Amino acid sequence: MNYRFHTAAAGEHLDNIAFYESRLPGLGADYLAEFEKVLTHICTAPNFYPVDSDPDIRKAGLKRFPFHVIYRATQTHILVLAVAHQRRRPAYWAGRIVKR
Repeated sequence: MNYRFHTAAAGEHLDNIAFYESRLPGLGADYLAEFEKVLTHICTAPNFYPVDSDPDIRKAGLKRFPFHVIYRATQTHILVLAVAHQRRRPAYWAGRIVKR
């Protein structure tokens, strides 16, 4: 299974890479590697992470960086709704959910 980004989530993800890279060269690459590792796991076993909210929204945490990948699995792909900081603005991304 592959994944797609909600437009706003793609921007968040790219902003995170740029932020960490500006702090320390190579740290953005470390963030990207961890993000891709989590997404690979999600794509392999999309139901591994528990449902966090309706309708079937799940979240997977990064270990080294304080972010959750908020996603929904469909029949054909994983839709990344947000790359949300674990302690800031909870559920700001809720407006991105499209009802099936």
